[in-house]
Amino acid sequence: MIRSVPQFISFATFLVFVLSCTTSFIATEAYDPLDPNGNITIKWDILSWTPDGYVAAVTLFNFQKYRHIQAPGWSLGWTWAKKEVIWNMVGGQATEQGDCSRFKTTLPHCCKKTPTVVDLLPGTPYNQQYTNCCKGGVLSSWVQDPENAVGSFQISVGQAGTTNKTVRLPKNFTLNTPGPGYTCARAKVVKPTKFISSDKRRVTQAMMTWNVTCTYSQILAQKTPTCCVSLSSFYNDTIVPCPKCSCGCQRNATHPGSCVEPDSPYLASVVSASNKNSYTPLVRCTAHMCPIRVHWHVKVNYKQYWRVKVTVTNFNYRMNYSDWNMVVQHPNFDNLTQIFSYNYKSITPYATINDTGMLWGIKFYNDILMQAGPLGNVQSELLFQKDEATFTFDKGWAFPRRLYFNGDNCVMPPPDAYPWLPNSGFRQYVSLLTLIMTCLSTIAVMYAYA
Repeated sequence: MIRSVPQFISFATFLVFVLSCTTSFIATEAYDPLDPNGNITIKWDILSWTPDGYVAAVTLFNFQKYRHIQAPGWSLGWTWAKKEVIWNMVGGQATEQGDCSRFKTTLPHCCKKTPTVVDLLPGTPYNQQYTNCCKGGVLSSWVQDPENAVGSFQISVGQAGTTNKTVRLPKNFTLNTPGPGYTCARAKVVKPTKFISSDKRRVTQAMMTWNVTCTYSQILAQKTPTCCVSLSSFYNDTIVPCPKCSCGCQRNATHPGSCVEPDSPYLASVVSASNKNSYTPLVRCTAHMCPIRVHWHVKVNYKQYWRVKVTVTNFNYRMNYSDWNMVVQHPNFDNLTQIFSYNYKSITPYATINDTGMLWGIKFYNDILMQAGPLGNVQSELLFQKDEATFTFDKGWAFPRRLYFNGDNCVMPPPDAYPWLPNSGFRQYVSLLTLIMTCLSTIAVMYAYA
């Protein structure tokens, strides 16, 4: 029994280590190293009291640098703490009224214990609009368009209490866009918001304010990646494709209709018959099966500059990507000289390092990436100035380190598959199986002659 004590201690230590690693992973799965402080903050300001409740302004701030919410937009849900009802809304609407049978005269807008609210569509009559409303739930990213990164609506709540001490905060906030991906923390009471009049001569404040912070996790949004990267260069004829099965594999035998052949005579009927309410991609049949492919081509080498061509191709028959954006990490972005047909802004998550840039389309020109087909791609070229201390074409230096499309991390080819310089010599490829067998053979020989 004495001998078993050290073994028990060792096992307990190992178990604690495994659990701590697992806990750390779960806690940080929503952490984005390129946007560590990015989140969507929901601010709930009580503006005035009513006989049985209050009138509040609810505002969504998208503080994420490059992740936006595109059509069909956001939907915000919560659970009331008591028996609250929504009497009226301006700038938004609840998706369901619920059971309002207990009201005999005036019916509330929504009686559900767990309401879900959506934004109104563009073109809503002016008497139903509210500040920053009526965008169809679309929120731009903070870097791309900060003025349109805010959405709001006004809500009149009944049976809720009429003082700061009797009002109870809603619980279990959810934010869908329209699928999952965001996890919302508990509502937290903060200092009341102050409002400045248009002439800036008077300041008023809310009766009460609480905030809810929602963070994004790609793992929650979709189990498989949504984009991949292919590579090529002027100094090598090899075109490195997206890794096979980057976003899934073709399984037509067991899952018919998972992809569409571009030369199929029934292509139009298949696409038109697809479920319009489904946000699952219907992609063109490819080896990678990704809705989006980004191709990075090292095009020209000048004496003091070098040029790259970037092409984004849409393989998704179900979606037009509006207001798309792309984030690229490369050490030469600190010397970007010129960019053609894209907008650009540097993103510096860490003040001393300038190696990340955000690219997006020009409004009314190429800001909408059309669905799969002849118009389903956008192109641009980047001109970099060489830094003699770091510049090289060797060992894949000219290719991006990391690339995001619409906030999702894209699958990169393995480093040993990158195009290499002609004078780099013969490259030997050693498979994993060969390496394992070599190691096992070495161990067997050592054991035999030990």
